[in-house]
Formats: sequence, C-alpha cells, structure tokens
Amino acid sequence: MQPQEFDLYINPSRPTLGLYVRKGAGLPDLADASQWQLEGHVWQNEIPPDQLKELEANGHLFQELG
Repeated sequence: MQPQEFDLYINPSRPTLGLYVRKGAGLPDLADASQWQLEGHVWQNEIPPDQLKELEANGHLFQELG
C-alpha cells in the first residue's frame, strides 16, 4: 500500500504556520482560503503519528513550522 500524500499550504503573512489537507482536497471550508498558497506535498510518514491521527480525523491540520 502506497503512503498517503497531503498538500501543504502556507499563509505568506504568517509563514511559520502550515496547513495540511488531503491531497487534492483544497480549502473549501476556510473563509480566508485566498490567503493560503500551496507550498508542496508531504507523505504521511513525514508527519508525526499523533498529528497524523488528528489530520485523518479532522481532514486538516494546522502546524507551527520550524
């Protein structure tokens, strides 16, 4: 089974905050979706297990980067 891939979005006005969503899901639930830019992709094994559970349960995950 291939690992799941997630999209990583960054808010340029707050570049230390990342938003992970399922690959291809986009940001339909965010009122301010236009403030987020697709930065790249990450694989599920790049996300700590406890955060991966939250991401899978909620469909998204906000995370402080760096």
